[in-house]
Amino acid sequence: MIRFIDVHKRFGERVVLDGFTLEIPDGKITVLIGASGSGKSVILKHVVGLLRPDTGSIEVDGLRVESLDAEGLTALRREIGFVFQSAALFDSLTIEENVRLGLVRQQLDEAEIADRVTRSLAIVGLPDVLARRPAELSGGMRKRVGIARAIALQPRYILWDEPTTGLDPVTAATMDLLMRRTRDELGATSLVVTHNMQSAFTVGDRIAMLHDGRVRAEGSVAEFRACADPLVQQFIEGRPE
Repeated sequence: MIRFIDVHKRFGERVVLDGFTLEIPDGKITVLIGASGSGKSVILKHVVGLLRPDTGSIEVDGLRVESLDAEGLTALRREIGFVFQSAALFDSLTIEENVRLGLVRQQLDEAEIADRVTRSLAIVGLPDVLARRPAELSGGMRKRVGIARAIALQPRYILWDEPTTGLDPVTAATMDLLMRRTRDELGATSLVVTHNMQSAFTVGDRIAMLHDGRVRAEGSVAEFRACADPLVQQFIEGRPE
């Protein structure tokens, strides 16, 4: 389980997290929504130790992330796949080389690496792009390669940073399907950051809304839809202030 416990974070005078507390249950997809610039991606970076809280704690399987040394963080990151908003592929490498990168760092043997690369690309529906380079693929295909790279590590947790941003409706629906497959077929626990409510309602087991640095509302999809908080309903409906 991932737990955020009274997390505070500021950058200069700007307060980003102000007592953020949330639990991410195992084997489920938790969706974190909120306005652009509200700190959703900052939360993901805390999970893998790219940022440290000013106060408060982030726990992953009982380990306090902010207290881990470099060796501990390396071990933790082996358990976490990160799907970046931009896919973050290396343009100079082939798709095969991009996907196998993290596996090589784990010092797996070549047969195991080749098998995982093949299987992960098959799961995302791209079995025939091994020799191609990122520039030869569409934006949606690059994002799917980013997913393949994450799941090739066989992580316990997957962090998704705005996975449907910039995608057409059909490709966005494909991304939603892939997120559900990581839960149903791989048993991964996911934390998905998005402001796309259609995607949130489609993939989420639970939804939490970030506002003013803390959780404004949290619950199942049904509970969230029925939430009486006017700010939540405004966000769901996309109404201007």
